[in-house]
Amino acid sequence: MGRQRRWRSATQVACFIILPLCAASVMPAWALTADISGIDGDVEANVSAYLENIDAEQYTDVRLEAEIRSRTQEALRVFGYYEPDITIELTPPIRLTIEPGPRVEIEVLSINIEGDAQDDPPFQEALDNFPLSEGDPLRHAPWDRLRTQFAGLAIERGYFDWGFTDRRMEVRPYLQSARLYMDFDSGTRYRFGRVNITGSHIDPDRLQQMQTFEENDPYLAESLATYNQRLGETGWFKSVTVRPRLETAQELTITPPGGGDPWFSEATASQPQRPLISSAALLSVLNINKRDNTTLPIDVSVEPADRHQFEVGIGYATDVGPRLRFSWHQPWINSLGHSLDHDLYLSAPEQRFTGVYNIPLEDPLRDSYRLQYGIRNIDDSDTQSLEGSVEVARRWQFENDWVQTLYFRTTYEDFTQGGEADEVWLFYPGIQWSRTRTRPQRFPLWGDRQQLSVEYSDRIWGSDAKFTRVTGDTEWIRTINNDNRFSARLSIGAIETDDFSKLPPSLRFFAGGDRSVRGYSYESLSPRNADGRLRGGQQMITSSLEYQRRVRENWWGATFIDTGDAFDNWGPNDLKTGAGVGVRWISPVGPIRLDVAHPFDHEDAFRLHFSIGPEF
Repeated sequence: MGRQRRWRSATQVACFIILPLCAASVMPAWALTADISGIDGDVEANVSAYLENIDAEQYTDVRLEAEIRSRTQEALRVFGYYEPDITIELTPPIRLTIEPGPRVEIEVLSINIEGDAQDDPPFQEALDNFPLSEGDPLRHAPWDRLRTQFAGLAIERGYFDWGFTDRRMEVRPYLQSARLYMDFDSGTRYRFGRVNITGSHIDPDRLQQMQTFEENDPYLAESLATYNQRLGETGWFKSVTVRPRLETAQELTITPPGGGDPWFSEATASQPQRPLISSAALLSVLNINKRDNTTLPIDVSVEPADRHQFEVGIGYATDVGPRLRFSWHQPWINSLGHSLDHDLYLSAPEQRFTGVYNIPLEDPLRDSYRLQYGIRNIDDSDTQSLEGSVEVARRWQFENDWVQTLYFRTTYEDFTQGGEADEVWLFYPGIQWSRTRTRPQRFPLWGDRQQLSVEYSDRIWGSDAKFTRVTGDTEWIRTINNDNRFSARLSIGAIETDDFSKLPPSLRFFAGGDRSVRGYSYESLSPRNADGRLRGGQQMITSSLEYQRRVRENWWGATFIDTGDAFDNWGPNDLKTGAGVGVRWISPVGPIRLDVAHPFDHEDAFRLHFSIGPEF
């Protein structure tokens, strides 16, 4: 077979995938079962698979026996058994006695790769991993798999002129021999050409900086997929399409009946109109005069995201009671891709309004400057506080997904803690390292979260307090056999200061509550002053260990133990501990958790904890 020029559209590929799935989805539920003897292992399993969708009631005995025999022979041939002796008994239960006979062996095996692919490692790796050799029993599956693998690699790696110049399987059952021939001609490997961006409201230079390939690099479908994903993750666009323009075979031919691919029409809408010729005429020209230019222009078509996006959230937790959240997100406010977020949070003990102005740098997904500002009011138990803050930060995200943030924060806080009132201005730099990994997102069956922060303040630059503050959090989720879920959490914090009374409540440590030590009320664990009121601690440690078992689909049962406290000196003598049981429901709006916890230092005491939302 001569080399063929092959053009594959997304629509055609989707049809190849979807149609078999649709056919499988409507296949009847009945199945023919038969007692099979004489063979075993994979051969027996394959025969059973070939027979299972026969509806015996639709056949006469003669036709049923012929159908069973035909399918059994076909199932045996793929393992090299071409001359079996099959005895069929239709008296229920159906019985098959199979003498497979001699097995065909490979006499000649000839596989050759021509074109640029002969020096491309993935093709050589596929050839090296081919499990058959001369003298081996014939098996069809590896042979068919290699053919499919070559075709897939060609499309993925830019060999768009690929073809099989020879592909034969010659079987001589009477000699128990087979001759296999496969000659694959990849042709020339195509290369990335110029990137053409249409529909963008963002400076094209910014988008080109995010490319995962350079012009004239060898074509690789994975690079296009990564570029598409990166553009989508910016949040600047409602839709993103990154496609190679499979040089101009689709541009020049007459549009087939029913229309061509929509993506191609959109991507080439700005191109000048050219005279069209029939596909048959074009094929003749291409066969006579092969094209030397193997660079592929890349068409990027984007649609701007809505400039103003709003979100309202309603929730409840025993720590804070009912809560309301209103978000206003502006994913882009200018051609440089700057963004602005505002968030309003309301609950009985806390109300806050925050804003974040983000300035992306050369790599918008990984590097940026951020200006964050906000105001917060807290009135909870022994804590009353009105706080305003402004923060300037530089953010880096590394290849291993760790995020480093260097920031400088100024805070004004008017507070009363445990009956002691004060007003402070604080100016302090800090640095934070964090990483969060989860899968899936809504209710992770695997994931972990790490965070470490160091902050320092000094009176030298006008701050009202001198302190060093360190906090760290780690949380892990792992699942065994998809039904046994384990989660562990550890949080620590420490402050070194010469005047603890100058530290506002937002920097002191408290423990207890849904996300801390269950069995105790929200932030009820800390040292107390002479009047018995909560004062906040200079150190804090909390930990949790939880086991969850899937009961039914989206319902899980849980058992847990939490321990921890906030205190003034390291090495607390008596950590507070609570344990209990709970229920988890993975609802359409997110995980809902209900726990009943018992604090060990209070007899006959139980506390209910209820919350909605993700764990990370």
